[in-house]
Amino acid sequence: MLLTAVTTLTMVAGGVAVAHSAEAAENPYERGPAPTLSALQASRGPYAVSQTSVSNLAATGFGGGEIYYPTTTADGTFGAIAISPGFTAYWSSISWLGPRLASHGFVVIGIETNTTSDQPASRGDQLLAALDYLTQRSSVRNRVDASRLAVGGHSMGGGGSLEAASDRPSLQAAIPLAPWNLDKSWSELRVPTLIIGGESDSIASVSSHSIPFYNSIPASAEKSYLELNNASHFFPQSTNTPTAVQAVAWLKRWVDNDTRYSQFICPGPSSTSISDYRSSCPV
Repeated sequence: MLLTAVTTLTMVAGGVAVAHSAEAAENPYERGPAPTLSALQASRGPYAVSQTSVSNLAATGFGGGEIYYPTTTADGTFGAIAISPGFTAYWSSISWLGPRLASHGFVVIGIETNTTSDQPASRGDQLLAALDYLTQRSSVRNRVDASRLAVGGHSMGGGGSLEAASDRPSLQAAIPLAPWNLDKSWSELRVPTLIIGGESDSIASVSSHSIPFYNSIPASAEKSYLELNNASHFFPQSTNTPTAVQAVAWLKRWVDNDTRYSQFICPGPSSTSISDYRSSCPV
């Protein structure tokens, strides 16, 4: 990918300077420096991140939440993702994902659900309502490219992200984490979908949830399945580096159209922390 020779330096958290193109790259959605595995494994990406809250009174169709976004305005607008927690859980249970993803050049809205017992179909509707709020009424709406949106979630929130992707095929990506859903067939999906499951999940076992979901999605939709070695259902509730690496790479590839990240999808990760990896390569 050719970049212009003229660059500016942007300071980010920790005092690290990162070069950004002063003019548009060949891909107008490309954001940030060329990726490396060590950079993706770091606790933060190249962008400093700000945060703002959404009260349940301001929200329509979902229960409020938190928005994380790159502080800079020098790089134009960013793609965005809405993420739902799981059954009985609050956003705080997976909130590490907010600043982690935002620091790589995305606007993230982590939602609270209307009730903690909401089922996947309801959570899917709420994810879409959160994206609509983010792009139309939020205080950061001018920072978001409304044509480049994604969804994700944990457990029933992951099942909800499948529902959202089914209902809104214009989405650019979906990332269900340890997804739970009674619907096992997603043959209608056309949204690039990364499913991450835990090998030892006893609540949404990969044999009855993640793997059947993955197998039912047509390869033409682009899909990957990452299984974490010995991981329980609750692996997203603490910082998980393999999850972060793959989620960022997936969002970069499909929301930002950034083929520099294809190397992390095909052939995919290989380490003792991964018990299974499948993908509809090439990307």
